[in-house]
Amino acid sequence: MAVERTYIMVKPDGVQRRLTGEIIRRFENRGLKLIGLKLLIPPREIAEKHYEVHQEKPFYGELVDFVTSGAVVAMVWEGPDAIKIARQMIGATKPLEAQPGTIRGDYTCDIMSNLIHGSDAPETAEAEIALWFEPSELTV
Repeated sequence: MAVERTYIMVKPDGVQRRLTGEIIRRFENRGLKLIGLKLLIPPREIAEKHYEVHQEKPFYGELVDFVTSGAVVAMVWEGPDAIKIARQMIGATKPLEAQPGTIRGDYTCDIMSNLIHGSDAPETAEAEIALWFEPSELTV
């Protein structure tokens, strides 16, 4: 098992619904190590860069508007196979496909307000961590 880092973001709906503590608890209970954490209202430029892969899709503007609409909790987690483990814990984007026991399966029924983002690959995690965090903001 490779030790990896992954970027996790509790989106504005998760912060507003006061689910941040529950989400952090789940990752801690799973055995991942929290090495970066901050609460912020994302600047539009960062949100646009974060979601640039969706730039040509019709929902891009709505997605950027949503993620900049309130505070988010940006986190970096580390551990063996952290990316795959986090994705499994998060659950499917589409509410009807999110299994009970996953974060989305337990707490959301809306495809846009889906509480949480997690990196989907090592290259994505590296880029997202660099976008949201300075190296000095991460513990080793």
